Amino acid sequence: MVGADFRHRTVQILMMTLLSAAEKLPRGLTRMHRDTVVHAPLAAVFAFFADAANLERLTPPWLRFSIRTPPPILMRAGVEIDYRISLYGVPFTWRSRIDVWEPGERFVDRQIAGPYLWWLHEHRFEPAENATRVIDDVEYLPRAAWISARFVRRDVERIFTFRQAMLRDVFPERSERDR
Repeated sequence: MVGADFRHRTVQILMMTLLSAAEKLPRGLTRMHRDTVVHAPLAAVFAFFADAANLERLTPPWLRFSIRTPPPILMRAGVEIDYRISLYGVPFTWRSRIDVWEPGERFVDRQIAGPYLWWLHEHRFEPAENATRVIDDVEYLPRAAWISARFVRRDVERIFTFRQAMLRDVFPERSERDR
């Protein structure tokens, strides 16, 4: 069994090396901006995002997303989180690093290994009357972009449409009677 464990670990290391992301900002990035207002105080919304386990709730089931880093995950600058996703039936590991952590305002995660050559996602939070504006700015570059860019763009848009709908479910608008 030791030989099987060694081979499995060797394959994991090889895959992480092949799937390493670019260290410097590459050319040809696609940028996406999404803006959603949720009906909850900023502190509650940021607390929801500060719990890494909630990312599973915000990710469409067709990605078969799972967090591989054991809980609890203390969110802070420098923390790395391992995930597993499946794209069109092909499983991928994904490792992201929290590059910026400013509680109550924003955080930035960057893929350091995974399916993209580059993935940077800034999450910002702003008060909006009795609600919170959740702002997502993403820049990414898929592998084999000359072939995959059109499909990846469609998928990323679907992911964030799902995410916006889930946020509205998690933080539903309250009626006058509930206030």
